[in-house]
Amino acid sequence: MFEPRVITDTGPDGFAELNALTGAESLERCYGCGKCVPVCPVDVVGEYGPRKLHRKVQIGENLLASDELWMCTTCANCLRVCPKEVNMVEIMPAAREEAISRGEVPNELTQVFEATFRQGNAMGANPRRRAAWTKKAGVPVRELPKDPAPVDVLFYVEDYWSYHPRGQEAAQAFARIMHALGVDFAILGAEEKTLGDSQRLAGERGLFESLMEDVTATLAKYEFNRIVTPDPHGFNALVKEYPKHGHTYDVAHYTQFLAPLVDRLELTTPIEARVTFHDPCYLGRHNGEYDAPRTLLRAIPGIDLVEMGRCRENAYCCGGGGGGMWLDGFMSDKVSERLSERRVREAAESGADILAVCCPYEVSRFSDAAKSTGNEHLQVLDIAELLDTAMGSPKA
Repeated sequence: MFEPRVITDTGPDGFAELNALTGAESLERCYGCGKCVPVCPVDVVGEYGPRKLHRKVQIGENLLASDELWMCTTCANCLRVCPKEVNMVEIMPAAREEAISRGEVPNELTQVFEATFRQGNAMGANPRRRAAWTKKAGVPVRELPKDPAPVDVLFYVEDYWSYHPRGQEAAQAFARIMHALGVDFAILGAEEKTLGDSQRLAGERGLFESLMEDVTATLAKYEFNRIVTPDPHGFNALVKEYPKHGHTYDVAHYTQFLAPLVDRLELTTPIEARVTFHDPCYLGRHNGEYDAPRTLLRAIPGIDLVEMGRCRENAYCCGGGGGGMWLDGFMSDKVSERLSERRVREAAESGADILAVCCPYEVSRFSDAAKSTGNEHLQVLDIAELLDTAMGSPKA
C-alpha cells in the first residue's frame, strides 16, 4: 500500500479527441459535483450520467467506440442542474457524428437513417401515403400540392401522426378540432418530409442538412402565415436549428396554438376521469412550454388533473429523444427497464385513469409500456383526442 501509485496509464487523449469536435468540448468542464446523476433518467434504470461518462474518459475509455455514446436521450435534465454547463445536447450529436464517420453506429439507427434517406421519413413508408389518414378524419383536409392557394396555417404533420395507426387517430382528432374552430389550414401531403431533428441528435447531421434543404425548398413554394406541428422534436428544429441556417418561420406546437382558442370549442361531453400529464422533454425543458397543455386539459369538463412527482422542469423522459425512439432493442440489456415503463409506473402510482400526452412518440411508447408493466387499465391518449372526445365529435 506504500508503493507509488501509477498515474500515467491514462492521459488527456480522450478529452483531446472530444475537444477537437465542435460541440463536444464541454464534457471536460465537469468537476464531479454529481448533480447530474440523480436527475438522469437513464441512471434511474441503469448506470449513467455525464459525471460517470467524464470519469470513464478520464481513466481511458474511448467514448466514441462505447455503447454508452448512444444511451443518452438528450433530455437536458442534466444541463438544467449543471453548474458548469456541461451540455450533453451538444456533446452527444457531435460525438455520434464522429462515431458514425468511423462506422460505429447501432444497427437500428442505420436502418432508420437509410429509411429516412430513401423515403423522407423514419418509418420508411411510401410518401404517397402521407395523407392517407385524412380519409377518416370526417372533415375536409386541404393538400397544398393539389390546391396551392395561400393558407393561414400549415399543419406540419410529421412522421408518427402521418403513418402510425394511433398517431393517425390523433391527427384526425386535431383536424376535426381545427375544422370546428374554423381555422384555414392545409398539409403538404406527399411533399412533406420529416424535419429531421431526431436524426440530427442521433448523429446524422449530413442527413439533417439534406432534409432541411428539401423541406425549405418545399415550404418556399407555398404561401402560409404560420406552421403548427404536433411534434416537439420537429418544433425544436424549426425554432432552434433551421434559423441557424437562415430559415425562420412563425411556429407553434399544436398545444400552444390551441390554448388561446380553447374557449371557442364547445366541450359539451364531460370526461369523468383522473388524468395525469407527461411533459415532453423537447416541449418542456428544451423550449420552456409547460402551461399550454395543462390549459387544454383543465378546459375539459370532468377531468381531475393530477401531477406526477416528476413533472414540469423535472419531468422524467419517455426514452424517445436523441434517437432513443429507435433504440429500445439496443438498450434492452443495458437498463433494468425501459424509460417508458418507468414513466408508466409513475403515472399509475398517481392514481390516474388516463396518461395524457402531446408528442407523437409517446402514445405508442406508453401504450406498449402499460401492457408490459401490467398497467393495462391506464389509457394513453393524446390531448387532441381528449379534446375531440369532449367535443362529442362523430368519429369517421
